[in-house]
Amino acid sequence: MEDFLSVLSRCALFQGVAPEEIHTILPCLGSKTRSVSKGGPVFLEGEPARWVGVLLTGTAQVVHDDYYGNRSVLSILQPGDTFGEAFSCAGISTMPVSVMALTDCEILLWDCSRVMTTCSHSCHFHTQLIQNLLKGMALKNLAFTEKIRHMSKKTTREKLLSYLLQQAKKQDSAAFTIPYDRQGLADYLGVERSAMSAELGKLKKAGLLDTKGSWFCLKDTRRDD
Repeated sequence: MEDFLSVLSRCALFQGVAPEEIHTILPCLGSKTRSVSKGGPVFLEGEPARWVGVLLTGTAQVVHDDYYGNRSVLSILQPGDTFGEAFSCAGISTMPVSVMALTDCEILLWDCSRVMTTCSHSCHFHTQLIQNLLKGMALKNLAFTEKIRHMSKKTTREKLLSYLLQQAKKQDSAAFTIPYDRQGLADYLGVERSAMSAELGKLKKAGLLDTKGSWFCLKDTRRDD
């Protein structure tokens, strides 16, 4: 765990907690580590919603597959990101989503109930962890609100531009890289990949953007008609 201390120190959950205290916190939370190979499940829909995860290495995504196998990407996870906390804190019995490894991953899992209740040692950091947990869930709620705003647009073109303009604003640059490949972006926006690729081609031909892989450079999108 010493190798991952720098990642945990940057994790929003441990903001305001001294690095040396993290060693004390982890046993108190009943934490354990897990290795997951690329393409493997971290959590699967239907599993008990007990554990909260922190991604230590690699990249993963939170997804939902409907009855017909259509996949929606809810978020991309990078080292230091937490996941599963909303479901654990809500007290629901099973996970309504899955978390899948996009690369080989190392995961830290901890029991959410250990944060929400004070241990026998009355550790002083519990209040800080609860505050951090609530703030993290609020920020994720804002991210889902952004996703809904993009998906509420009527056409694939409008959904694309809504997302890309928001990314340019967030990164304060007309040129930026997104955390999705083409299929991941289509899944995130809830559109067909072929239709999305066609729209990207039209936008590029119209001189509204340049793109290569996950890199984009927006031109004057006010000329879009």
